[in-house]
Amino acid sequence: MLRLTAAGARAIVDMSYARHFLDFQGSAIPRTMQKLVVTRLSPNFREAVTLRRDCPVPLPGDGDLLVRNRFVGINASDINYSAGRYDPSVKPPFDIGFEGIGEVVALGLSASARYTVGQAVAYVAPGSFAEYTVVPAKVAFPLPSVKPEYLTLLVSGTTAYISLKELGGLSEGKKVLVTAAAGGTGQFAVQLSKIAKCHVIGTCSSDEKLAFLKSIGCDRPINYKAEALQTILKQEYPEGVDVVYESVGGAMFDLALDALATKGRLIIIGFISGYQSPAGLSPIKAGALPAKLLKKSASLRGFFLNHYFSKYQAAMEHLLELYTRGDLVCEMDLGHQAPEGRFIGLDSIFRAVDYMYTGKNTGKLVVELPHCVSSKL
Repeated sequence: MLRLTAAGARAIVDMSYARHFLDFQGSAIPRTMQKLVVTRLSPNFREAVTLRRDCPVPLPGDGDLLVRNRFVGINASDINYSAGRYDPSVKPPFDIGFEGIGEVVALGLSASARYTVGQAVAYVAPGSFAEYTVVPAKVAFPLPSVKPEYLTLLVSGTTAYISLKELGGLSEGKKVLVTAAAGGTGQFAVQLSKIAKCHVIGTCSSDEKLAFLKSIGCDRPINYKAEALQTILKQEYPEGVDVVYESVGGAMFDLALDALATKGRLIIIGFISGYQSPAGLSPIKAGALPAKLLKKSASLRGFFLNHYFSKYQAAMEHLLELYTRGDLVCEMDLGHQAPEGRFIGLDSIFRAVDYMYTGKNTGKLVVELPHCVSSKL
């Protein structure tokens, strides 16, 4: 049973008998839609994923929302998902995309206790790379408006906030090294560490990213393509760094491990340098790892957001408050500098993933899914 609004009227409609239904602005929601589907397992996104154009628009159950997606986020781990690395038991075809924001266009009766048609919502749930997504109301997050900046917080912001809060032990004067600091999650690790009154070192790969890091308060941004990172860390931080927020892997992990101070903490939130390989890993000097940790009484911790969803609601509320107050920059990359221009439409997701793996993006990669009110898509 669904609660729908059209032309100002409210009604309870049993969708199992309806051939079509109306959204809150009165334009017909189509019976079919476009979405991206993983049709074969591969870390090569273009090989793994197919754009399907005639998929049925899904119907929300009693506790669900039907969300018309307006903006979706690109994550490095999208190719881990397309390779089947998160759940080997799941076989193609399956939907893809971790996060989205949009408007509620239909909802189940129980879900209507908390949400209304027309409401802006965000969510972290599988299947966001679609024109419409059914989202359980219990995992949705209400927003003041459909604004792409909010999308940057859903995975990237909360990953930085929760991991540093739970595992980082940040306090005034601590030295924090953030790798890929100008990326989607790195930007938040930098800013949250500064809010905690830490000294922040951030690595990046271009002078443009260096300038961005300076603009958000990074104390020592380092373009590792122009400066010798290992030398700088040894010369300028001879006692080492207290916390590392690491998302690159491979040689960068080895370097970060060597840079740890006594009782230092290294938090692994990813290893993007290895995701495109068949194994999904970049080689590290693992043989020396126990000795290096022991020598410094250091610790190594992994962080996977799915294991911390009990902390998610509070994290989002705090991040939204910081952003609303003007204390947090939510940098987005909508593809303005990409070779073929902005990332607009589901078909541009392929370009956006490629763009991420060239290392060119500054901030969170965001794809816009435009909707014309008078159209039927």
